[in-house]
Amino acid sequence: MKWRKLATAMACVAALATGVPAEAGFFRDLVDNMDLGSGPLGSGSGGRNPGERQPLLGNGLNLNLTPGGSFYPEDVNRNRVAPRQFRRQVVNYKTSEKPGTIVINPRQHFLYYVLGDGKAIRYGIGVGREGFGWNGTVTVGRKAEWPTWTPPPEMVARERARGRTLPAQMAGGPQNPLGARALYLYRGGNDTLYRIHGTSEPWTIGLNVSSGCIRMLNKDVVDLYNRAKVGAKVVVL
Repeated sequence: MKWRKLATAMACVAALATGVPAEAGFFRDLVDNMDLGSGPLGSGSGGRNPGERQPLLGNGLNLNLTPGGSFYPEDVNRNRVAPRQFRRQVVNYKTSEKPGTIVINPRQHFLYYVLGDGKAIRYGIGVGREGFGWNGTVTVGRKAEWPTWTPPPEMVARERARGRTLPAQMAGGPQNPLGARALYLYRGGNDTLYRIHGTSEPWTIGLNVSSGCIRMLNKDVVDLYNRAKVGAKVVVL
């Protein structure tokens, strides 16, 4: 039990450092997401070391920035419920960004939709696992309701190497990994292949599980979809 006491103390320090409120379930989630060999994530691969900053030449985005443990979605216990701080809520938020801007903080697993007057809507998100984190400034190039999912060749190859076969394409629907809505992120008029989208795996919110896209609860991405305009600025910290 010594390791759990130590991990709890570390979680308290982390909460103070990040300014995240110590709501019910928060410390449990921080502790169980550490590389301790047990917890609500089941018997999956466990935590992985954070990646180092590696710039992607030519598009201004920095890749491989994910801190903390990383997990494949299937490694996460489906009974996991994300802590309360990941619920959609209006919060105080100081920023120089204009209303309508989306600001994403992958390290804290929050997405902010700037309202202005020191306020923002904060949503809980799932982000890229180790090796798939990134940052930069992009825009919403287009939006789609119940989007079709076409996995890129790189993802198909990665999953094939893991013994999983992905479909060439999947029509929109409740089982589609993109969920109910998708915002397609562009830079310089070109599709970055990153999206803000819903999910068919709500138990993964608050974790590093994706291949770089930002996942949200379906009800949250519908709310964001209805607010965000095509051309909106998106800042990934």
